[in-house]
Amino acid sequence: MTGDPVRRTPLPGVLEPAGRTIGAQERAAVLRVLDSAVLCSTFGGETRALEAEMGELYGRDAVACSSGTAALHLAVAAVGFDPGDEVITTPISDFGTVAPILAQNGVPVFADVDPMTGNLDPAAVEAAITPRTRAIIVVHLFGGAADVVGLRSVADRHGLVLIEDCAQAWLGTTAGGELLGTFGDIACFSLQQYKHITAGDGGLAVTANADLATRMRLFMDKGWDRSGGRVHLVLGLNYRMTELVAAVARAQLAKVADVVKRRRRSAEQLVAALGGTAGLSGHGPTGVSAEGVLAGVALPSLAGHAFWLFPLVVASDNHVWAEALTAEGVPASAGYLDRTLYANPVFTGPIYGASRYPLEGREYPAGLCPNAERLIDRTLVVLPWNEAYTETDVDDIARAIRKVHPHG
Repeated sequence: MTGDPVRRTPLPGVLEPAGRTIGAQERAAVLRVLDSAVLCSTFGGETRALEAEMGELYGRDAVACSSGTAALHLAVAAVGFDPGDEVITTPISDFGTVAPILAQNGVPVFADVDPMTGNLDPAAVEAAITPRTRAIIVVHLFGGAADVVGLRSVADRHGLVLIEDCAQAWLGTTAGGELLGTFGDIACFSLQQYKHITAGDGGLAVTANADLATRMRLFMDKGWDRSGGRVHLVLGLNYRMTELVAAVARAQLAKVADVVKRRRRSAEQLVAALGGTAGLSGHGPTGVSAEGVLAGVALPSLAGHAFWLFPLVVASDNHVWAEALTAEGVPASAGYLDRTLYANPVFTGPIYGASRYPLEGREYPAGLCPNAERLIDRTLVVLPWNEAYTETDVDDIARAIRKVHPHG
């Protein structure tokens, strides 16, 4: 690009006060806990109150724990599958989505994704099912709804547990307005620094199944139900949330609806601002054809999107796009991940000691999920998104995209 960059001052980000909603309520919450001298959730009331408030928000029983990854581990452990059993999931996600599968001696099986949204394709999931499949973990990538109705149907037909990873999709909905996190047998949420709301780290798992809730509570606290003496009923870990984290999380949870509302409003402004750019087009819940997007850029569907990040799907050269946008003062990354999950060395090296168990004999070759690989290597560009963006911030982002777009 030539000329001065579109933006010279940094956009608000999640590693600075301007890009977070942390304020007086969180400070008061921390002091409340410190003044009580009870920082462990076993003896305090903050964590149980957070669970009640999360349960009210999602209409399900909530279990708090130490991280989003821990929440997924609670969910996977609650499934109770045997060593060597399989869990189908997406190749485009944080490693925290698959680490619990391996930790429970399960086998991650990767199904391909929709080429426009990056979300699991129900047809690919169904094709990957074997007699050893026990569960499906679906990730609502960037805050956009996966085809959770289709995946629920697949799970029901085959008697599988469906787990929703909602770490990026707080209060996201389907296009029809149905709340994400209410389709799965279990849904998991994250309070990590980069998420819509944060307590630094922390996780929540919700379920409408009382038995699954009990199993998750036991796994969260060393298999100890605390009602009958020091008796450990099942294998469990210490994934307890602290009272300090819970208190901050409660203050943040009260703000999440407004955070998502503001992110959606800014996303609507950007989509509207880009409406006149040649080659740019929006796509609905089912996406647009790969052939159709090659002429330009696909924008995310606005319906129900929680906008953790703002994704663009370009025809090719996503690294060129990302570098050009960053040079214009709008941080962007190509592909979201450097590689698909299955391309990480952990899937070819030892898992426990010198053993590859439970992956012995299992291969994850290049080309396993071509749509996912194409998104990461060629077509996906992601922009950070934040509830603190002003109209001027969004206008600058739109101008930068127009400037670097080949037809801009």
